[in-house]
Amino acid sequence: MTLINIIEEMNFKEITSYSELTENIKGIDKSYLMLYKKGSETSECAYNNLLASDYDELDVYVANVTQVRDIHEKYGIKSVPSLLAFEMGEFQNVVKGCNNPDFYRSFFENTTYSSSGDDGPKQPGVTVYSTPSCTWCNTLKTHLRKNKIRFTDIDVSRDQAIAEELVRKTGQQGVPQTDIGGEIIVGFDKARINRLLGIN
Repeated sequence: MTLINIIEEMNFKEITSYSELTENIKGIDKSYLMLYKKGSETSECAYNNLLASDYDELDVYVANVTQVRDIHEKYGIKSVPSLLAFEMGEFQNVVKGCNNPDFYRSFFENTTYSSSGDDGPKQPGVTVYSTPSCTWCNTLKTHLRKNKIRFTDIDVSRDQAIAEELVRKTGQQGVPQTDIGGEIIVGFDKARINRLLGIN
């Protein structure tokens, strides 16, 4: 199935500018934008797996970065495909590269989790960079789930560009690495993670 067929099948709305995006997602509880590059194998892979995730009732928009030049710059996106998550029009998180359907299901579940009636401080964005074979990565993610922390899990073994970007950003090759509101933690530093996320 081609990328165009997938876009049509999922009823994705093609966005042509940053202003059009902000107008469409304003006031919407949860919405998503897939930045892709037409003709890219990785973009087709991401769309196929997004389709297979069975989350077809979500508000998902798409933008071809070869034609739309102002969106990725606004959110600091340097590689595509990238799936951006928004809450009430505010940018929350991003998933880069092609991920399997289970990963997208988990991402949607994490970004749609909300503890109703909680008037506490808003949780900062959390991104975990991991690999499937990493024991400490799994320990870290279990700890976050147990404490109902929303997070995005990026498997760096599936995307060399993201792995290289992470090394450039942190100077470290090991995993897990966790980005909590822009602060990077290398390894499973439980005390520091708990402090940054307000976990008692």
